[in-house]
Amino acid sequence: MPHKILVIEDEPTLARLLSYNLTQEGYETRAVDHGGDGLQAALQHNYDLIILDIMLPGMNGFEILTKLRQKGNKTPVIILTARNAEDEVVQGLKHGADDYITKPFGVAELLARVSAVLRRTMSDDVASISSVSTDKVISIGDLQIFPEKYEVVLQGESIQLRPKEFEVLLYLVQRPGMVITRDDLMNIVWGFDYIGGQRTVDVHVSSLRKKLEMGQESVQIDSIRGVGYKLVITKR
Repeated sequence: MPHKILVIEDEPTLARLLSYNLTQEGYETRAVDHGGDGLQAALQHNYDLIILDIMLPGMNGFEILTKLRQKGNKTPVIILTARNAEDEVVQGLKHGADDYITKPFGVAELLARVSAVLRRTMSDDVASISSVSTDKVISIGDLQIFPEKYEVVLQGESIQLRPKEFEVLLYLVQRPGMVITRDDLMNIVWGFDYIGGQRTVDVHVSSLRKKLEMGQESVQIDSIRGVGYKLVITKR
């Protein structure tokens, strides 16, 4: 069966362009031109991917993305953002987007990013992460990590991580004290075919740090200037 893609875009010409090219590539596509209607469509039907514009009538893309993730909807999302709008890219990634495309864009880039996201997210397991522990729980410092459930507990309290945040944390936890380069994290967590930049890694690590701040025996992610990151245990 073809992958189902929801396009939430209010500019008619761009919506038609997206729908046409995705359909020609073999995807089953639906286009919605209003933020509120787009959110309802995403919640009421199962899609393999959502292409989401930021500026929409009724409800903007960030609001849609936030509500989807709050409701436990993990459908991968590619946001559409204006060229040079780095703040939109950062906000989108923080809200749970999986990738972004800057406008204007070429058809080849669009199809490449769609294909890459679908390959990463439609696999039955996290094939890109090597040597995942077969144990039911990984304990380090005040953290308990449940790989099979994508759950993290800190000092007895569950903390909510986005899927990619969890995968970054899991990879670092399995290599405590080792310096992991940004390229390694990008390739392992996002895949070798990921087209986005290293800023994606930095945004997810920054978000992780904020969520790991509590605890007497804290798990801390240190930056290694010009190289990457390493995970250490600090006493408080």
